[in-house]
Amino acid sequence: MSRLRALIADCTAIMTVETAIVAPVLVAMALGTYDVSSIVSRQSELQSAAAEAAAIVQANPPITQAQRDVIRNVLSASTGIPTARVTVTPIYRCDTDPYVTTNTCTASQQTSVFIQLRLIDTYSPFWTSIGAGSPMNYNVLRMVQIS
Repeated sequence: MSRLRALIADCTAIMTVETAIVAPVLVAMALGTYDVSSIVSRQSELQSAAAEAAAIVQANPPITQAQRDVIRNVLSASTGIPTARVTVTPIYRCDTDPYVTTNTCTASQQTSVFIQLRLIDTYSPFWTSIGAGSPMNYNVLRMVQIS
């Protein structure tokens, strides 16, 4: 009976048990917080890159495909996105018609020319490796009118 009382009175193992229960939860919360901040940071980075590219397009409109390729390569290099996932495309609009990728406007219609900047990226948070959730897909789109 005295051994049982001594065992009940001994509190040295309580802290170990509490730590074993609480530590994994705290680690998961810390990793989740890190991943959420990485997601927000990447979105901000892509939006910033698109805004910078839009400013470049406004300052010096890329008329030729070679000029658009330069902008695409700069966007790819600055964001780390493969060039296949970055597009710099001319878009046309005849009067108030929907946007089209080829200029089909007649001489009597007002033609507006835009440059469409698109950045596509994917981020896989740590929780996707344990089967929870799915990767985050980014699709940043900017339209810049050049005429």
